[in-house]
Amino acid sequence: MSFTTLVARRFLQFRRSTRAQSFLSFVTIISIVGVALGVASLIIALTILGGFEKELKEKVVGFTTHIQVSTYTNQPIRYYDNVERKLREEIPELRSVSAYIAKEGMVNFGDATEGVIVKGIESTDSAAGIGRYLTEGALDLRQFDTGLYGCAVGRKLLTTLGASLHDTLLVFGLQGHIQTSIAPSVLAFVVNGVYESGMSEYDDIYFFVSIPAAQHLVNFEGAVSGFEVMVQDVDSVQTAADRIVEVLGYPFTARTLFQLYRNLFTWIELQKEPIPIILGLIIAVAAVNVIGTLLMLVLEKRKQVGILRSLGASARSIRRIFVMNGVIIAVAGTLLGNAVGFLVCWVQQQYHIITLPSTIYFMKTVPIHFRAEHFLIVSAVSITLCILAAYIPARLASRMDPIKAIRLG
Repeated sequence: MSFTTLVARRFLQFRRSTRAQSFLSFVTIISIVGVALGVASLIIALTILGGFEKELKEKVVGFTTHIQVSTYTNQPIRYYDNVERKLREEIPELRSVSAYIAKEGMVNFGDATEGVIVKGIESTDSAAGIGRYLTEGALDLRQFDTGLYGCAVGRKLLTTLGASLHDTLLVFGLQGHIQTSIAPSVLAFVVNGVYESGMSEYDDIYFFVSIPAAQHLVNFEGAVSGFEVMVQDVDSVQTAADRIVEVLGYPFTARTLFQLYRNLFTWIELQKEPIPIILGLIIAVAAVNVIGTLLMLVLEKRKQVGILRSLGASARSIRRIFVMNGVIIAVAGTLLGNAVGFLVCWVQQQYHIITLPSTIYFMKTVPIHFRAEHFLIVSAVSITLCILAAYIPARLASRMDPIKAIRLG
């Protein structure tokens, strides 16, 4: 152990031989706690924001996709098998391409009737997405021998209708083209699956059926509304969308999930931008507390500093002693803050203590997403600010006159 490290540790030892030393020890503890609170606050905030972003991406993809391909006029796409084949052959980096149909409809059970969006999906990634949120039954959308089709319905919609698993619902579909003289098609569906995502805007609206059932219901025989495309890397989704438009040409358009749900992701980005600045100020305040603590330490230890200087200690050594004091406070506070931040987030992740209204936040509890870089960046910033703050009292101590320091001490 070096000379400066040994003296720095001795200066910060929590001895209570005098009232002044007792008070100094208390102030040192307050400084460590201040750094810890700043670090913990920033880690918790970043972890929660990361959880919101991750949950929204997963849930949005569960109901839509990475890229939604349709036409500018939203007209039915016929011969869609050829379009699918062309996308798979000419853009091999796409993970999957699956057709879908989405049209407004009405669902009836007993005396209750509700407006829904009837969505026909294939048994590919589209089905796998909604399948993650099934709470009852299975995603069985096939047609049975009785002529009934299977469907998957949100729990909130079922509760509104007063229905449950295995009940039969009547669905009225709007025609593919607006023709007021034609009565809407009616099909009967058996509730084979119940899903609950926590996003009320989806759980209360989307009614999942098979492609053939949706085609018959909305008069889309041999046609679909568009295609849902999944890519290997969501970060390259815009590049893939541009490539799809280039391959298919007019009248096709490709919109990414960030464009389809721009409001949601813009809200997340707006929340993320000011938080590092605001909570970074908390760490800055903690760093100012370090300055105050070390200044009091300099005043308390000025006699010892004078003796060290008279024994041959250089101004640089004195400066390093007090900088080391700042390092000890910074490291102790940062480690404590990391531990507190991790513990709070882990408890929330495991036990879901803090709940949210799903009608506003699209999820039932505060989400948590741990990322190692959050801990590393916050820790590095905290320690750096505290060390810079410690340099001011350290420089004052190094410039102290030894004779005056001994006499005043």
